[in-house]
Amino acid sequence: MNFKMLITLAVVATVPALAHASPSCTKEPKSAWMSQDAMKTQIDQQGYKVRTFQVTGSCYEIYGKDKDGKRAEVYFNPVTGAIVKAEIGD
Repeated sequence: MNFKMLITLAVVATVPALAHASPSCTKEPKSAWMSQDAMKTQIDQQGYKVRTFQVTGSCYEIYGKDKDGKRAEVYFNPVTGAIVKAEIGD
């Protein structure tokens, strides 16, 4: 295998990982974040049915269903509770 092929392989292998990188939701320290319980309450009030709630990088992230029953992966700013990125499917 020559050097060009190795470089090409390395780039191709990296692209999928970059495509699924989590967004940057805040630069605030965790001491400024709302509690997970407060965030979960806010998410429930927006109509999401949460299957998984987790901290991902600088975000609160959920997997579940939206108010219409569609699959949802949503990243929230943990300080303000604002949606930073949402992927809604069927």
